[in-house]
Amino acid sequence: MTNQPIADKLRPTTFDEIFGQAHLISKNGIIRRMVDAGRITNMIFFGPPGTGKTTVANIIAKNSGMELFRLNATTASLADVKEVIAQSSSIFSSKGILLYLDEIQYFNKKQQQSLLEYIEDGRVTLIASTTENPYFYIYDALLSRCSVFEFKRVDAKEIVPALKRAIDVMNEENKLSKEYEEEALEFLASCAGGDVRHALTLLEGAYITSEKKITREIAQGFIPSVAASAFDRNDDVHYNLLSGLQKSIRGSDPNAAVFYLAKLLEGGDIISACRRLQVIASEDIGLAYPQAAQITYALCCSARELGLPEARIPLANCAIMLATAPKSNTAYEAINSASADVRAGKGNTIPVHLQAPLFKGYKYPHSYPHDWVDQQYLPDDIKNARYYVFGDNKTEQAAKSYWEGIKKK
Repeated sequence: MTNQPIADKLRPTTFDEIFGQAHLISKNGIIRRMVDAGRITNMIFFGPPGTGKTTVANIIAKNSGMELFRLNATTASLADVKEVIAQSSSIFSSKGILLYLDEIQYFNKKQQQSLLEYIEDGRVTLIASTTENPYFYIYDALLSRCSVFEFKRVDAKEIVPALKRAIDVMNEENKLSKEYEEEALEFLASCAGGDVRHALTLLEGAYITSEKKITREIAQGFIPSVAASAFDRNDDVHYNLLSGLQKSIRGSDPNAAVFYLAKLLEGGDIISACRRLQVIASEDIGLAYPQAAQITYALCCSARELGLPEARIPLANCAIMLATAPKSNTAYEAINSASADVRAGKGNTIPVHLQAPLFKGYKYPHSYPHDWVDQQYLPDDIKNARYYVFGDNKTEQAAKSYWEGIKKK
């Protein structure tokens, strides 16, 4: 048995060998179609670890004929980038350089800006990867020159075949015939959090320590009890926890809200918790307490920077704040109603006085008392539509009273 990890031995060399990411690399996937067309653009890959970002970059380089250089932004500097660029003059006979820059969020703005001249003049094709939201961490000018692709957590059902393949490889290498319980592989796959590499690492430990068969009991030995209880779940259970969190906050029950939050966080799932809390702030609290969205965003950012276990604290503050805040879904209902009319094909002709650039007949509200003047804004066929209805909370009622007073005058 060699010391090379099984995850590296099984690293896919073609798109067909990759588990998951069908939306990107299946026969109809956008990245695969791009490679097949022979036109590789600058790209940004974002998503959790172990979802195939580096592997896909390797396969792109192999199929494009470009020379692949890898750098990690946690340790690399601009000097390292320039050293790669310097080599471009020696490989002009090939199809150019593909620079794979991992963890690009660790490059500061100046470092990211420096990449622009190299990708704009075509000396380098950039594939950058990050586990963070690129729209928060990557400089806008660089972002605008790249196609952005999201790599999603791999479903446990898609990980199981990778584990079976790994067992076959290890059996062949070691001239053994170890068997496995289907339940054991499903358990390991469910505990990996959508990370194929992590699942393979767990399996390798279970394989080494098993005698003739990999059992559920052996598999459990490689999973901390807290993580096992949290991750040993199917998608329905996971989304039920998120649903329980939202419905508890909507129902103004801080005790239930913090309980479901704890269940999610015990499994290490900061991202899903943060996303759901930010949705709740706008969907269920909304205009009754408009500052809730800003506060929620700040607390979620704090949680992501802190990581677990400290992330529990700002997220608990957030869940309790939202649960005890006044509630309104008027904005949520308004956009749903407006979207229904859009999908029905209504309101296609914008009033002439609102159209750019002439604004013929448009009345400029700031030229009138109280910055308001009566005029039509909606298209003729829906000019009397009413999407927003003021909620009965203090904040919206105050706004309602203000505008009723202004418009009566």
